[in-house]
This record gives sequence, structure tokens and C-alpha cells, in this order.
Amino acid sequence: MIITELLERNAVLYGEEICLTEINPDIKDCKVSWRDYDLVETNPANKYRRQMTWREFDDKANRLANFLLDRGLRKGQKVAVLLMNCLEWLPVYFGILKMGAIAVPLNYRYTAEEIKYCLDLAECDVLVFGPEFTDRIVAIKDEIPNVKMRLFVGQGRPAFSESYYALTACCSSVNPKISINLTEDAAIYFSSGTTGFPKAILHTHQSLITACEVEMDHHKQERKDVFLCIPPLYHTGAKMHWFGSLMSGSKAVLLRSTAPEIIIKTVSEERVTIVWLLVPWAQDILDAIERGDIRLKDHRLSQWRLMHIGAQPVPPSLIRRWKEYFPDQDYDTNYGLSESIGPGCVHLGIENIHKVGAIGKAGYGWQLRIIDENGEPVKKDNVGELCVKGPGVMKCYYRNPEATASVLKDGWLLTGDMARADKEGFIYLVDRKKDVIISGGENLYPVQIENFLRDHHAVKDVAVIGIPDKRLGEIAAAIIEIKPGFTCTEKEILQFSEGLPRYKRPKKIIFEEIPRNPTGKIEKPLLRERHCGLNLVEAQTEG
Repeated sequence: MIITELLERNAVLYGEEICLTEINPDIKDCKVSWRDYDLVETNPANKYRRQMTWREFDDKANRLANFLLDRGLRKGQKVAVLLMNCLEWLPVYFGILKMGAIAVPLNYRYTAEEIKYCLDLAECDVLVFGPEFTDRIVAIKDEIPNVKMRLFVGQGRPAFSESYYALTACCSSVNPKISINLTEDAAIYFSSGTTGFPKAILHTHQSLITACEVEMDHHKQERKDVFLCIPPLYHTGAKMHWFGSLMSGSKAVLLRSTAPEIIIKTVSEERVTIVWLLVPWAQDILDAIERGDIRLKDHRLSQWRLMHIGAQPVPPSLIRRWKEYFPDQDYDTNYGLSESIGPGCVHLGIENIHKVGAIGKAGYGWQLRIIDENGEPVKKDNVGELCVKGPGVMKCYYRNPEATASVLKDGWLLTGDMARADKEGFIYLVDRKKDVIISGGENLYPVQIENFLRDHHAVKDVAVIGIPDKRLGEIAAAIIEIKPGFTCTEKEILQFSEGLPRYKRPKKIIFEEIPRNPTGKIEKPLLRERHCGLNLVEAQTEG
């Protein structure tokens, strides 16, 4: 079975039942540009609530598939999706899959330059985008000649695009019946390494159906469950957790807000049973409860059976605090990478809350091991690199055989995360081999920030590292060496950093000499030891 067959099954069995609800709460528009969006907050100006049935979902996916086929698109060609979370997002994604094309979700925080880079790297033939991205697409529209079709989802269509609504409305809603097997390519996701620009991660249909099976096994979704999805759907984690709703034929709610009061209100009003949170959101909810901004007795929360957290290490103290207010609620965490189709290759399990701090054991259908620098397994409690193997491992880094060969070894994916296993086999993250900062569930890539800061006239050298933060797990700290004869203040650097998207801006500035080794590489382990003390990830998860 491929994943689109699950949608078709749900349309037949539960056709008139609501499958998706989009809620855009009444949040005052802060009049900021796209660069100032923080985490996944979308600053919507208007309150609205939209719903869709399983039949409508399948019909919309079929209409897009048939439109693309009528336009001459064929199996294996690429369709990029650049949308904020909305009711159209998933039907667009499934429409692409139904006609055998490859879906290419794009991070909605990408700059125009990054969008162009990804479109070129993935060799995209079609771009589906929303009004929030018009300015960025305008900036590159003449530089992406290979993108022959540009479909606009929204009002105020720019002249260089075509209307998604108008063009698909007249198309057949009959399933196109394109033959697709599990080994065929399905989607390309992007994940940056330390070299700055993103790498394209190619997954097959086997990966997608594996994600469905893993999520269902781990969280035992039933038809009565309601899943609250807050993180962006371009992210493998958010979408793969929603796959549990797809497989069980249950409802999901897309919430465009991270405000704690609105999250709790939505859980109450929509009768939500499963919520996936990031660490900062859980902390914000607890803080709001303790300030008195949220009175739990005013809400219907007894149906909320599971809170799970992913995307970053989870402090045990947070979960102990959470259980004080939600004692009857199950808790779980998952570990995963875009290269291993999102969450679930390592899984704590709701029955193992006493092991909070660990990421767990091998997830459903997965294998794992921890190896030394020679590729040999390490002993229990010894630190090595975590490796995973399973049917959800990526096919390759698209058009990058060297990078592929560096992380795929005999079917094993080298994660770049340093870990240890205790005597019971539970895995604990210790540090990261890869130069990446995870702040509030967002991946920050130091090279990008460093390259930007080096353009400041007074900066001689710069190194960006992650330092512990109670709320976000870690924050980006910029260590800056000033040119001889120049002066500079923290305020000046922070003002200069406003040229970056908000989530990429360093939160702490440290002025000192940058140590480099004989080959010219920055000695970041030395800097982390100097400014963090313990291994960062270990510090985040200590009780």
C-alpha cells in the first residue's frame, strides 16, 4: 500500500466526516515583515475557521493531480510547495503524490536566495506558493526559468502566476489511477548541514508509508482521536505525526498560533486528544498557568490523553513540572531526522516516563547502534555516534553523491549525534558531531550566521556556538574578534543582525579572540568548553 491509498480509503469510509480544521485566531497584526516571524507564529490578521471532509480532501488532491497531468507534467517531475500552514497544504501535497510527481516542501522562512537555490537543486518544474511569498518570488522570478508553472494559492494573484483555485476547480475529481510502487521517489525535503545552503533529501513512497506505520504504533491513534498540529507542515516532524491521523481516519486541527492561552483554548473547544509541542511552548503553557493567565478549571481538558515533544532535548525537570498540572496525561518523545523521515526512529514510549532525559530505544521497524570513529560498536555507557537503519532512511542526498556516501554506510544512517546507551539500552544524546544549533526546535546553521556577521566593517573573525537556555534549549551566541584599531559594541552587532530573519539572530554577543587550529578551522569544542562547560545536550537533559 502507498500513502495515497490511505486517503482514498478514508474518502470512501468516512467521506462526510471532518478530517481537517484550520483555525486562525484573532491575533493583532504586529505589522512586521516576514523576516520577523518568530518560530512558527504567523501573525494572522483575521480570525477564521475552515473545515474539510475526507471526501473534499481526496477530491481536491485528485483535481490538482489531473490538472498537472493535463498540463503535461509526468511521473518523476518535481513540484515545490511554499505555503504557510493552511487547509490547502495537505491536498496540494497529496495531489502531487497521486500523479507520481515528487513533492518538494520548502521552509517558509527561506530568503529569496535560498528559495532559488532549492528550486534549482531539486530541479523543480512547478512552484505552488501563497501570498506571503509574493515579494520573495518577485525577486527571483526571472532567475528560475526552469520553473515553467507557478500556481498561486490565495487572493491578489501576481501577474507572473496562475490561480490554483481557478485552474483546479474545473478539473476532474476522479482518481487519476497512476501506477506507483513503494520504491519510486516521492518527496524531497531540505536540511542544511554546516556548509550553509540546504541539502536535498530524497525519500521514496516506502519512507512515507513507514512514517504512517511508525506513528500509529507509537501513539495508538483511534478514530475518536483529535490531533493538534502547530508546527509547520513543510517540516517532516509535523507532517509525519499527522500521518497517524491519516492512518486512523481521525480528525486533525491546524492551529496558526503558539500563544499558550490559545493552545489550551483550542484543545478545550476542539476536544483535542493528542498535542505535539516543542519545549518552549510547553514551558510557556506552564508559565501562563503559574501566572494565572490560564485557569485550567475553565477548560475541558480531560480528553487530552497525550502530550509529546520532539525536535530538541527535553529537560526532565520540565516533564516533572508538567505532570504536576496534568497528572493523568501520557507523555512521549521521539527522535528523528529529515534523513530518517522525521520522528520515530528512536522512541521513548509512553510507558517509560521514568526515563525522561533519554530519547528512548529503537522505534517501530528501526534498528540502531552507537559506533566509535572506526565504525565499531561501543560498550554500554560509552559515547559514540548514533546510527539508525530502517525502511524510512532516505534514498540519498539528491545530486550530491559525496555527501550521501559520507552518511550512508551499508544501509546505516550516521546521524552526526553523539550518544550513549545505559545498561537497559536507553539512548541518551550527549553532544552533536554536526555543527548545528537547535533553538526552540529550529535548526540554526552557524556558517550562515557567521558569514553574515563577517560583513560588519569592524568584525575580524566570528564563531557562532550554541549555549544553554532554559526556555529554548539553546541559543546562538556569536563570539566576535574585532579588527585592530576598531571598536564595536554588543548593541551595534545586534542592530546589524536585524538583517537576518529573527530566528537566526544571535541572542548573545561575546567579544574575544577566535581560536583556530593549524589548518585554519575554528576550534569550536574549545569555545563550547569555555562557555558551556558540560556537553551542551547533556546539560539540557540533566535532571
